[in-house]
Amino acid sequence: MRLLLVEDDPLLGDGLKLGLQAEGYTVDWLREGKQALHALLTEDFDLVVLDLGLPGMDGLEVLREIRQRGMTVPVLILTARDAVSDRVGGLDKGADDYLTKPFDLEELSARLRTLLRRGRESAALLLEHEDVQLDPAAREVFRGGEKVSLSMKEFSVLRYLLEHRGKVVSRSRLEQALYGWDTQIESNALEVHVHKLRRKLGATFISTVRGVGYRIG
Repeated sequence: MRLLLVEDDPLLGDGLKLGLQAEGYTVDWLREGKQALHALLTEDFDLVVLDLGLPGMDGLEVLREIRQRGMTVPVLILTARDAVSDRVGGLDKGADDYLTKPFDLEELSARLRTLLRRGRESAALLLEHEDVQLDPAAREVFRGGEKVSLSMKEFSVLRYLLEHRGKVVSRSRLEQALYGWDTQIESNALEVHVHKLRRKLGATFISTVRGVGYRIG
């Protein structure tokens, strides 16, 4: 689950990144509004945690711009602005939730889980191919009705490929979805995850498109 964190306070941003990574998110952290807008327009994220008082471009401007372009990624505004008018303004411009500082990490995590569940209500509850079913909400995978135990990274690889079933997903795109920008990735890490998935789900379940990436279906 890839999350974009947009927060210009270095101490808070660092703490949030570590805390959300511990919750299982792949976290990319940016400090400026224009950087965030560019990232949102060029890459895929499952969630956005967005501060309002950002240098260069205000968070509300970022939010307004992506909504005008039809982007539906769930956005939680995280800010010190606690006036009713600020909350109403943020929600009217397309925010899905609004949390004021100071806050508790457990509450933030619960709100993010709610946003993810809400988004899935309008999508398929299960991701399926052949005899494999993946339940995103429960984070469970079944093959032929039997539960399959996967690591967090294996689950993320499988989920991303199933979400793009029938399409070739490049190695670089998979790595960004799994690790974000700042993580040092071992050269064969992705291949290891794919190899383990094939052992558990069948040798031909994931196809390799040589020189391009991987595909299911």
